[in-house]
Amino acid sequence: MKVHSTNYYNTFIEVAEDTKATGGTVPPVKDKRTVAEMQFQLIDKNPYVFTSDDVLFKVFAERSELREDEYEEARAHFFAKGQACLRASPLSKTYGFGIHADKDGRIALVGMETEEYQRFLSDNSVKKVKAMKSAR
Repeated sequence: MKVHSTNYYNTFIEVAEDTKATGGTVPPVKDKRTVAEMQFQLIDKNPYVFTSDDVLFKVFAERSELREDEYEEARAHFFAKGQACLRASPLSKTYGFGIHADKDGRIALVGMETEEYQRFLSDNSVKKVKAMKSAR
C-alpha cells in the first residue's frame, strides 16, 4: 500500500495571503472541539515533537473516536490516500500562525506578529510556501 505523506522538511508555511489575522490567535473553544483547536493544542503544547502526519492523524483519530489499538491499521489506511497538508490548516489560513518544519519534519507554530516569523521569512536556508487562500 502506497503511503502519502504531508510532512515538510526545513520549510516555513507562511500565513495565507488573504488572512484577516494580524497576529497568532488561539482558536476559540467550542462545545465540539474544532480541527483548529485540536491542531493548535497538539502543536502549541509540543513544539518540534510531532510531524505534520502525526498531527493530522491524531486529530483524525480523536474525531473518529479510535482506540489506540486501532491506530496502526487506521494510520496506514488514512495515509493510503492523499490528505490535505497543513497549508490548508485553519491555523495558517485564519488564525495567523506560520508553521515551521525542522530538518526532521517536526513542526512548531510561529505567530505572524513575532520577530521569529520575520526571521524565518528572511532565512534563505529555509524553504517558504504560502498557506492556501481561504477564498478561491
